[in-house]
Amino acid sequence: MATLVGQSLRRKEDYRMVTGTGQFVADIKKTGMVEATFVRSTHAHAKIKKIDVEAAKALDGVYAVYTGADLVGKVKPLTQIDSHCRLPKHIEDQIQPIMHHNEEPVLAQGKVMYVGQSVAVVVAKNRYVAEDAAALIKVEYEALPSVVDPFKALEEGAPLVQDILESNLQSYFHLPVGDYEEVLKKADHVLSGRFTSPRVSSNPIETRGVVATYESRGDQLHIWSSTQMPFEVRHYVAKILGLVEQNIRVTAPDVGGGFGPKGGLYTEEVMLAYLARELNRPIRWIEDRVESMSAARHSRDQIHDIEVAFMNDGTILGLRDHFVLDVGAINYFALTCAYNSAAHFRGAYKIPVFDLTCRIALTHKTPNVPYRGAGRPEVVLAMDRMVDMVARHLGKDPAEVMLKNIIPAEEMPYSQGMYYKDGGELIYDSGDYPEAFHMALEMSGYKDIRANQEEWRKEGKYIGIGISSNVEGTGVGPFEGAKAAIDASGQLMIHTGSSPQGQSHETVFGQVAGDVLNVGLDNVTVKCGDTALLGFGAGTYASRSAVNAGSATHFAAEKLRKKVLAVAGHVMGIAADELTMKDGVVYAEKLPDQQMTFAEVYAAAAPGPRCKVPDGMEPGLEVTHYFVPPTVTYSSSFHIAVVEVDVETCFVEIKNYYIVHDSGRVINPMIVEGQVQGGFAQGLGTALYEEIVYNDNGQLLTGTYMDYLMPTSMEVPKAVQGEQEYYSTRNPLGVKGVGESGAISSPAAIANAVVDALSPFNIKIDRLPISPNRVFGLLQDRQNA
Repeated sequence: MATLVGQSLRRKEDYRMVTGTGQFVADIKKTGMVEATFVRSTHAHAKIKKIDVEAAKALDGVYAVYTGADLVGKVKPLTQIDSHCRLPKHIEDQIQPIMHHNEEPVLAQGKVMYVGQSVAVVVAKNRYVAEDAAALIKVEYEALPSVVDPFKALEEGAPLVQDILESNLQSYFHLPVGDYEEVLKKADHVLSGRFTSPRVSSNPIETRGVVATYESRGDQLHIWSSTQMPFEVRHYVAKILGLVEQNIRVTAPDVGGGFGPKGGLYTEEVMLAYLARELNRPIRWIEDRVESMSAARHSRDQIHDIEVAFMNDGTILGLRDHFVLDVGAINYFALTCAYNSAAHFRGAYKIPVFDLTCRIALTHKTPNVPYRGAGRPEVVLAMDRMVDMVARHLGKDPAEVMLKNIIPAEEMPYSQGMYYKDGGELIYDSGDYPEAFHMALEMSGYKDIRANQEEWRKEGKYIGIGISSNVEGTGVGPFEGAKAAIDASGQLMIHTGSSPQGQSHETVFGQVAGDVLNVGLDNVTVKCGDTALLGFGAGTYASRSAVNAGSATHFAAEKLRKKVLAVAGHVMGIAADELTMKDGVVYAEKLPDQQMTFAEVYAAAAPGPRCKVPDGMEPGLEVTHYFVPPTVTYSSSFHIAVVEVDVETCFVEIKNYYIVHDSGRVINPMIVEGQVQGGFAQGLGTALYEEIVYNDNGQLLTGTYMDYLMPTSMEVPKAVQGEQEYYSTRNPLGVKGVGESGAISSPAAIANAVVDALSPFNIKIDRLPISPNRVFGLLQDRQNA
């Protein structure tokens, strides 16, 4: 059999990317295509008293101008995504959630709720005219009080973000595991702290974009969108516009990064679809970077107040967390990020008692959605900072306290005593966390750094080392599909419902399918990102594609293999179990002269009078499989950061970085390494640079890259990676997800390293980013104290 899985094969996608022949939404051109631009709110909270569009309509080259009033009764508002609101009853019984309906009109109606909200849209012959016309639209606002602090938003009498609600508490739940009050009676020590993960932006290299065309014959609508979830876009566009879903085709072409905020549905996708039907002509909208900073959805923005009860030897008995998640003006993803935080809080630690309360607050900010890690980096920061604090409180090495509390290998599979959000028991299926921890310590030279720190400090070098760990539920359902087929030329074709934004689907799924049918990667064509390819699909998010689409591909290829052998055997008069295949040829090992190519098998299986499939078998070489995972599988990683802090300039420099990760069976090691490195780069940005800041009036203060800082290639070192391969027991490939792993622990590891570097000053880091001015303030506070 072929052995493509496990090889670092060159990505099939790379040629078109490096030669500039990829096709992104902005590259799509249609005859007679017009362009749209949006007028966006300059207020965080205001009544819309009047919108004057006459001057814009009169401008030469303008085809249409629409406001919210034009859509009343024609276009429904966007609401939270249904699939993220449904919880299994046993989870509801455990956490007793409150979830209030909230919504956002496609164009603002009556009032605006955040800076950047769409107020009007202009359609013109090109972008230049559309922008000029948009500048002529005059919106008369009556400013209203705004609230941007989530704690103030939850106070009685705070300005309401959503008028349909009675308060800004959009959701709430309480998750108890064990009795924390009993733990307090046994503990030798109790420590508490508040940890803040600020709001950030995902900043994909390609901003959002939409192209829509309409054919009146058959009422056919085709939408191209830089989305992670084309099937979701199709479903909700149909629902909001009252259209037949199967008359809508959504294509995600090449997408230059998604990271979460390109998931779900945006108002612009609905508006472009509506305009294409109304004007009966192709229309395009491409988001500029300033729009992206204010209107593309943000993420993180959690504040955790936690308390840890522990013994003199460092054993943690239990913890309690009260946290607030600021979701901005509308919560599209219900409890997704919040429950992710709850499910991943304890990570690789054996902490039997856990009590968590979550409040989700609406504020006058851009909506907040999942972003690479989706609720996990926030709690890993809180958990591993607190473990570090426990160690320092006891005068112990943080590595010693971490290792004391890590789940022993002999206790795997290990139950955390609660449910995952998909309804399955939260049981870690495989792995050896102490082994990974020791691998990371060895790789980083932990003991040598500890031995040299005092000498370095005498030389004025403040070098520190910090550790973090995480366990991530990956491969979440509900399902994913794949179609496997052989065409007339004998090429193996794979169509999946999961679409990529850089995850290497064409290569990885080609490796999976190629192994099953024993053909090389060049003989496999993988197509994704188009609702016309498959009946159902979910999307690419939550480290799920290799697990779900990979497994669906495997099973579909297995079904196809059986069918090919059955048809070939029927034609050649040989039992199917005596046949094998290699490089597109089916043959009997005992009779190698008797053989059929895949192309010949295709011809024999084609419907018609010459069809030669066995009795009872459908004609054609095409099969479909939908994989439904029993529950998630758990990947894990340990991160160690070595940093140097310049106490004069207060800059933090990453000297070295080490990651040991377990993503189960590795399909393509090179791609896994790239995913981990990319996640680490984003986590480093979160740790040291990135923060979206609003003033008290809800005005965005970090709306350009002059103010919103990100690391460049000069600031991101290459992480040294080590690998474990503990196969998952929950899918046929044994794989676990890896897409988010690099981003989850890096902020905590870097924060702990900075604290360690500055341990002579006894500083405490409880919020990100660890910018020079923040380090300076911490040092000044200690000096003043």
